[in-house]
Amino acid sequence: QEPLVESGGGWVEPGGSLRLSCEASGIMFSRARMGWYRQAPGKQRELVASITSGGDSTYADSVKGRFTISRDNAKNTVYLQMNSLKPEDTAVYYCRCFAYDYWGQGTQVTVSS
Repeated sequence: QEPLVESGGGWVEPGGSLRLSCEASGIMFSRARMGWYRQAPGKQRELVASITSGGDSTYADSVKGRFTISRDNAKNTVYLQMNSLKPEDTAVYYCRCFAYDYWGQGTQVTVSS
């Protein structure tokens, strides 16, 4: 079983919302800093948001006020709520566990009309 499995991607019109989930297994999830990255075609992978074991979060300037990262330690899951989506948010989104340097397989998010 993969240590990180993402879900929740898809297609949405500009202004819409999506929630990504990343379920972890086989790691000390509650103690791990987790993050969401994205990679658009022809661009480098970038950190979108991260959350510490204590719940402190950071965001890329491009998503501040629109995206929210959260975690449920009881479910070993980290979430990325994405609101007011823009076409430039289109990318493959990856979950990462910093402590183990594990990455998920990625989930496609497409924002277009």
